[in-house]
Amino acid sequence: MTPSVQLAPMEGVLDWILRDLLSEVGGFDRMVTEFVRVTERLLPAHVYHKYCPELKNGGRTRSGTPVFVQLLGGQAGPVAENAGFAAELGAPGIDLNFGCPAKTVNRHDGGASLLKNPERLFEVTSAVRRAVPAHIPVTAKVRLGFDHKDFHKEIAHAVEQAGAAHIVVHARTKAEMYTPPAHWEYIASMREGRTLPFLANGEIWSVEDYRRCTEACGVSKVALGRGVVRRPTLALEIQAELRGEKAFVQDFDRQDFMRRFFAMSRTERGDQFAVARLKQLLRYWSVNDERGFEWFTRAKILKSAAEVDQFFTTLDQAVPIRAQTVADTAQALC
Repeated sequence: MTPSVQLAPMEGVLDWILRDLLSEVGGFDRMVTEFVRVTERLLPAHVYHKYCPELKNGGRTRSGTPVFVQLLGGQAGPVAENAGFAAELGAPGIDLNFGCPAKTVNRHDGGASLLKNPERLFEVTSAVRRAVPAHIPVTAKVRLGFDHKDFHKEIAHAVEQAGAAHIVVHARTKAEMYTPPAHWEYIASMREGRTLPFLANGEIWSVEDYRRCTEACGVSKVALGRGVVRRPTLALEIQAELRGEKAFVQDFDRQDFMRRFFAMSRTERGDQFAVARLKQLLRYWSVNDERGFEWFTRAKILKSAAEVDQFFTTLDQAVPIRAQTVADTAQALC
């Protein structure tokens, strides 16, 4: 079944901790791990358990959301072998990363670099499809192309012919990285003549953005990444929109969310990791509203877990800091 709202992978951001908390908030039919990089060998089980500890829980978060394992690599044989192993470990599905724009990844024949030759998408996807049991879905994440959009239709055709269950399209090329706008209208073009289910991705920050995206590409199913990190209730709001209801805004306790995020990160990898991750989360929240901006302004200078604990203790009594405007911060983060 194609998910209505899927959590898109974000390396270094959407780890199992944030997946777990977002799954608890709700609204997601499926989630995808950060990419597991495949080169020439079969990776050991501990690597998969590191990226997807949900494998020890039947491939689901503690709240029950299925989590697909995402693989990144350019050699069909090794990627297929690793996909088969991930399935043996309990992955409910395999997602293939053909969209990562990172220079290091692309230099080593991975991610978006394969978009230069759509035939390679077919080779990798079809090899994985053959290696994975038929009941386990194989899906793909792509962009509109590498440095141009001339092959956008061929990209969709290659993935469909290879037997993918669905395709997620980040509506920009590799060269465009994350620079607005997202070219949703190209997804409509990619869909012409295809029966393959599509999920739209890119620049969906609100329900209003979701509506504009749907109108532009004709796709109602989406994958959310940065938008849901910034606004953790966004998946719930879009699900309400899909049901034809007024956009649902949960009585969401952001303070509790970030306290638990910090505590879980601290337990997982220690104090310094947790401090850095809290700053990363609040940086996303700082463009939402004045309170998020205030929290980030305070937290960005903290250096120790003890200072963070004190920050939490005094949160409600703190005097707002207005060193610069929220609009200035939003512009700096774009």
